[in-house]
Amino acid sequence: MPYPEDLKKLIKAVEKTRAERVKRKLADEEIPFQSLEERDNTLQHHPDFKEEGRRELMVGPSKGYRIAHEMADLLEAKSRVDPDLIDLKNPDHETDVLVLGGGGAGSAAALHAIELGQKVIIATKLRHGDANTMMAEGGIQAATKGEKDSPYFHYLDVMGGGHFKNTPTLVATLCSDAPAAIHWLDKLGVNFSRYEDGRLKTLHGGGTSRKRMHYAADITGAEIMRTIRDEVRNHPDDITVIEFAPAVELVLDEAGYCAGAILYNMETEEYAYVKAKAVIMATGGCGRLHIQNFMTTNHYGATFDGVVMGYRAGVSITCLHTVQYHPTGVVFPEQAEGILITEKFRGAGANLVNIEGEQFVNEREPRDVEAASIIKECVIKGKGVPTPTGKFGIWLDSPMIDLLSGEGTVEKEFPGKFILYKRFGIDISKEPMLIFPTLHYQNGGLDFELSGKTAVPGLFVAGEVGGGIHGENRLMGNSLLDIIVFGRRAGTTAGAYANDHTSDAAPTLDHVRRFHKELDDAGADGGRVAPMLLPDYTHERVKERQLTSHYVGTIR
Repeated sequence: MPYPEDLKKLIKAVEKTRAERVKRKLADEEIPFQSLEERDNTLQHHPDFKEEGRRELMVGPSKGYRIAHEMADLLEAKSRVDPDLIDLKNPDHETDVLVLGGGGAGSAAALHAIELGQKVIIATKLRHGDANTMMAEGGIQAATKGEKDSPYFHYLDVMGGGHFKNTPTLVATLCSDAPAAIHWLDKLGVNFSRYEDGRLKTLHGGGTSRKRMHYAADITGAEIMRTIRDEVRNHPDDITVIEFAPAVELVLDEAGYCAGAILYNMETEEYAYVKAKAVIMATGGCGRLHIQNFMTTNHYGATFDGVVMGYRAGVSITCLHTVQYHPTGVVFPEQAEGILITEKFRGAGANLVNIEGEQFVNEREPRDVEAASIIKECVIKGKGVPTPTGKFGIWLDSPMIDLLSGEGTVEKEFPGKFILYKRFGIDISKEPMLIFPTLHYQNGGLDFELSGKTAVPGLFVAGEVGGGIHGENRLMGNSLLDIIVFGRRAGTTAGAYANDHTSDAAPTLDHVRRFHKELDDAGADGGRVAPMLLPDYTHERVKERQLTSHYVGTIR
């Protein structure tokens, strides 16, 4: 729906200060970045700092670690499968490398595993490509030629953005491999935005000291996913894709090596055992857990599955005490609530302003500082903009972009959002967007090494399911980079491992039995099962985000 008259009246305060703000922008007279002391004070308003939102884990390899209740509920749940009812003697499928997850990380991993002569099965919860990769908009960071940049500066930005809680070797690898990742994508046919002379366009992102954000309009993730998905489908003899078949449990052998996974067919409600020499976990993040009841940018299947399975198998977790709330999610129109408004808008010049038309924060602060500043402005200072549904938001003044860069820039550079808002009768080149922080990214995850290896031999990790790269806060553009850099590495490592690995040890689900006993001994079993697989918005307690963690499904 278009803005109602009450909101149109409030937009006048934005218009009243716009000319002066554009003038300051052109004169490079921005609001200064917050000092470290100011940032610390601001971050006290971030959801991560609500201690009542977390609790200590009672079981598992990271026992005692405090994480969000919504995550702890699933890590302290029993398996969806009864180990005594699963037949492991007669595999339903057999392959060299099994990739769990059909997003960007899984697809990149599969393409590199087949380069070593391996047969690959990709098992994905929904359709191939239904993943957060598709939802990523703004861009992918890499210190390519130009802007006096290098992986060194990229490294410093990533470490600083993560509050220096990142794993340094993972960050160094992310940044040093970045130019090669861009080259690989470019060679595959990703249509990056370019200048007329063919050079790749770049922009700043929050927390970046150089312009290194490569992008494809405002649909960068969709363009990357389109390209690598097509490339996977170009290898039907080497890569088999099984859709609507999420993994629900890992299978180990009696020697402790990963030996495949149990899939659940969401159409037939049947379980299947896929025997594999190597398994790559690329199942993505946790956005659909709606941590602290926040709206989310995430796709429907982002329910923490991979961390649950990996943790139960014995892999510890890291950096899961923080999650990322993207500063700018749609809060009106309510039909689009939670949808990501890319940081690229702020990089292109759009200010964040309150109900009085005041700019209150530098738009290039790291995401956690930016989100906390918006929450503080709305909740503490009372300067948020009221929506018709009783919520509050902040204006993202997108019309500034046309004033700074020429008429038509918003429509040209942000076609996805221009079309989305047009459907509601809102022209974002002339009217600002109303936004509020939205649950976006799982900063942490399973512990893993540079190669993708985990503590469980034969189990590898790639993408958002892994932890350590981003520390306590991810910078824009490093998620798409993460899935490509570590997807490629995990695929190569798993392919080499499968080439050399032989084992006569029998497959088993004894690790599940041990975990169940640990739950019982600790009194941690709340009657839940996990992975969750899908959120349930049809339950009568929808306002409390009742989820499908108690649904086991039929074993046939």
